[in-house]
Amino acid sequence: MISSDLAFALNASGLAWRPTAGDRFLIHRNDFESEVFTVSDMTIEAHEYSTGTVLGFNGTTEWALDSVALEDSLWLPREDQLRELIGDRFRSLRRTDDGFAVEIDQRGETTVFAEADPADAYARALLALISASALA
Repeated sequence: MISSDLAFALNASGLAWRPTAGDRFLIHRNDFESEVFTVSDMTIEAHEYSTGTVLGFNGTTEWALDSVALEDSLWLPREDQLRELIGDRFRSLRRTDDGFAVEIDQRGETTVFAEADPADAYARALLALISASALA
């Protein structure tokens, strides 16, 4: 699973999240800082309003939490979601002695991002692409 530091960096880069079933997220509140939640049609649903998206917690009578605004949550994208966001720039994922390396095409050159976890390697690659597009 992607680290929260990289998830924060992706969020700060402007990466938009449109919640769908199976997405994992954190809530930006001290009392929930270590809890990972999953969007599910049964328990946590994304509700679209004119004022923004709200994540509604269904059937959670034991909690004092009914809903949380999307901007108060932090998306933890999965490997497959990160790879999809990288798109046709993705070249390969390979195992290394220390973990995994993701190779992407960045302006005609291959760039490698190595991390212990493959999701983090994908996240670093995506951040590089977002940063490069912001500079262009």
